[in-house]
Amino acid sequence: MLKSWDERRNLALPGDLSQTIAFAVDHWIKLARHAIASSGRFIVALSGGSTPKLIFEKLAEHPEALDWSRVFLFWSDERAVPPDHPDSNYHMAMAAGFSHLPLLKNQIFRMKAESNIEENALEYEEKIRQIAGPELFDLVMLGLGDDGHTASLFPKTTALAVQNRLVVANHVPQKNTWRMTFTFSCINQSKHPVMYVLGSSKQEIVANVLKASLPSPWPASLIGTHFQKALWVLDNSSSKVLLFQ
Repeated sequence: MLKSWDERRNLALPGDLSQTIAFAVDHWIKLARHAIASSGRFIVALSGGSTPKLIFEKLAEHPEALDWSRVFLFWSDERAVPPDHPDSNYHMAMAAGFSHLPLLKNQIFRMKAESNIEENALEYEEKIRQIAGPELFDLVMLGLGDDGHTASLFPKTTALAVQNRLVVANHVPQKNTWRMTFTFSCINQSKHPVMYVLGSSKQEIVANVLKASLPSPWPASLIGTHFQKALWVLDNSSSKVLLFQ
């Protein structure tokens, strides 16, 4: 079920966990096919987290679904760790299935956040402009943290106020670390920002984020605009409180 939540967001409520993952995979493939048919390529920004991992695993089961030579992978955020580290979003995506798909090295653009993070954020932004162009991404995959963060846009961090950049290095004091992240500008200027949220543990934050008025203490509340709506993909568990309030 797809419904409009407000002027900046739509909700997809496919059902239980398996139905929601199936919807997300089908939606991913449909967006890719449409982009390839219309522009000759599909440029996607992947995210970390358990839900994207399930999506990636299912995508890898169907290599025949797409012309993978037309698919270009970026990431919406990354931790300050090497690419082979278990906490790396890049490592997770490749291990979950993308390493088994017919993708060449020049189709995969990881965030180099393990060193020189500010310099590398500038280089990543330039690579996005070079490869994707002004329309940026066909799909930006996002998740929702318990504190309302998305990508690595954490509450009360400096990246929240950045308006003239696509990618920045963001210091996260509450985690005593640095992250590389897309900015709101990058996410909201892309064609399809999609938030994937599963599980009963997310009920409260989903309700808080979607019901918040702006300005909001929850960074995820700022995803989506009047001109470029965000899609929230929620399973029965994560949307239960929201729907019955």
